Amino acid sequence: MQGYGYQNPYFNPYGFMQQQTQQVQAPTQQVVRVNGENGAKAYSIGANSSALLLDESGLMVWLITTDGAGYKSVSAYDISPHQEAPKPDYGSLENRINTVEKRLEEIMNGNSKRTASVSKKQSDDGAD
Repeated sequence: MQGYGYQNPYFNPYGFMQQQTQQVQAPTQQVVRVNGENGAKAYSIGANSSALLLDESGLMVWLITTDGAGYKSVSAYDISPHQEAPKPDYGSLENRINTVEKRLEEIMNGNSKRTASVSKKQSDDGAD
């Protein structure tokens, strides 16, 4: 038999295409550091690409993008370290609510006393 042991990768006698498996290796990730705008402008990338560059001279990152012709655009973004939001102090909040509640009661009681005294005064004035 001629070609024994040889197998055409695109044809098999059963009529099915064989699938060739390729191992895909994850791209290497890295943090690119530059010094200022000049460092960002000097960083070279291919056409239709983008890169995020960490500025060593300040708290900012540079986003550089290129179009199909390789024309580069450079944009600066400020960054700041993340700070967790302070947890609410429920004891303090409860104290504030109680204080406001007492004040409202004083206002309501003060107004009702005034209203009662005004009504009494009007009735006294009318009795004369």
